[in-house]
Amino acid sequence: MFPNTSNSPMNFRLLTDLRYWLTACLMLTFSFVNAQRNVHIHTSQQNTVWDFPVSVDLTDDILFSEESVQFHLKDGKTLSFNNDIVDSLTFTTTPGSEDKNPYRVFQLNITTTDGAAVTSKDEYVPCFISIGARGAFSDYSGSGAIRCRGNSSFLWYDKKPYRIKLDTKHKLLGLGKAKSWVLLANYRDVTDMMNTFVFEAGRWLGLPFTNHTRYVELFLNGDYKGVYQLTEQVQQNSNRVNVSDERGILISLDRDDGPELNPGANDNFWSSVYRLPVSVKYPDDEKFTKNTVDSVKAVFALLEQAIKEKNYAEIERQLDIPSFIKYLQLQEFVYNVELEAPRSIYMHKDGDGPWVMGPLWDFDAGYDFDWSQMTTGHNFFSDFRETVMGTNPLKRNGQYHPSQFFTNLFGCKEFVKAYKAQWAATKDSLVVHAWGECMKYVDELRATGAIDREFRRWPLKGKQFDTELEKMHNWLKNRLTHMTYLIAAIPNPN
Repeated sequence: MFPNTSNSPMNFRLLTDLRYWLTACLMLTFSFVNAQRNVHIHTSQQNTVWDFPVSVDLTDDILFSEESVQFHLKDGKTLSFNNDIVDSLTFTTTPGSEDKNPYRVFQLNITTTDGAAVTSKDEYVPCFISIGARGAFSDYSGSGAIRCRGNSSFLWYDKKPYRIKLDTKHKLLGLGKAKSWVLLANYRDVTDMMNTFVFEAGRWLGLPFTNHTRYVELFLNGDYKGVYQLTEQVQQNSNRVNVSDERGILISLDRDDGPELNPGANDNFWSSVYRLPVSVKYPDDEKFTKNTVDSVKAVFALLEQAIKEKNYAEIERQLDIPSFIKYLQLQEFVYNVELEAPRSIYMHKDGDGPWVMGPLWDFDAGYDFDWSQMTTGHNFFSDFRETVMGTNPLKRNGQYHPSQFFTNLFGCKEFVKAYKAQWAATKDSLVVHAWGECMKYVDELRATGAIDREFRRWPLKGKQFDTELEKMHNWLKNRLTHMTYLIAAIPNPN
């Protein structure tokens, strides 16, 4: 028998013999109607315990089959776990206190309605979502929907990234209340730290609305999917990119979302001066008209024209130059070649204020990624000396040729002076701080066994977590030295 907060295991391998016993035990265990409980899934195969919150009362059904154990909840949702990972179940009341530790590896379960597969980037699938916060934050359970997301990561790799949308706005794992959230698969990135390093560096540099990281282990329809990075969807929101509802603008310079590769969209355009592919993220669909696109294009053209003319006084009115400098330095520092396309380059503007760079996004194609094996390879960190903008950014004499929108300011002596001063002020602490934060996540990934489970689920031939992590750290330190030399040598305009 189970007391009301029992931790005793319920082994259900012998299903026929145990069903009656389990039902009797559960009737006693859940004597508090509508109590919020945590279900603990014990597994010897993966040497851990998975904790998920679930509202349980006497009317809830627990169904055991040869394949899975399913909790049928009162709102019609289902929580499902495959039998091959489950040895036994226990239940406890929800813990009360929170220690606000963001570095833990949290546990996320998503079960779609009727077990529907999640295969589309366009169609959401209704689902039930539960997060075991492991005492760091409040647990969460509720209904929502899930779909795939991403471009190359969706097309090329079996481990898919996802976007989830809650039915109602809610905080998740201590992050600001919202409906939309992202689950980054990071399959290309063996270290799982490439995006996190930039997020931590960007927040330390003071770039506004920089994303946060929460690592989770995901179950989808009872199948263990591995380690994911849960983070905010880049969108206009008081807890995201907090520009005003009435006069705020959020855009992405992005080839995939722009008119070349997404010609059917009504929210994109070629910019007037530099012919950049621009996608308008806010105002969003509900407020969209052709006038909206035209007005954003006109406002953006004022900044483009000032940059083309190298009119520094006007540039200072149109652009938050400190954010532009920090943003470019981070892009170049991690050798993010997406700056050339461009892809995932976000900018925002609030009313009559200047354009501001960010949020930062999508860095698993940086760090000297080997594009010759882009569909199958996980090879990074070969050469720390390559550049996106070149040793003389004004002339774009690097391996890539990004738009002059990003480089023409190097023809302004005021900008070059500020660019060099910013690097001098932050270079000694940049890697130390951001890498130190990364290692706090790494310690938890190791200690919980999460990274071992990830590699068992998604084995990568010839790759080991610790080896790639060491390569990344050495590359960053060498890159720091090289960048210091490069920035000091940028020619000063006459």
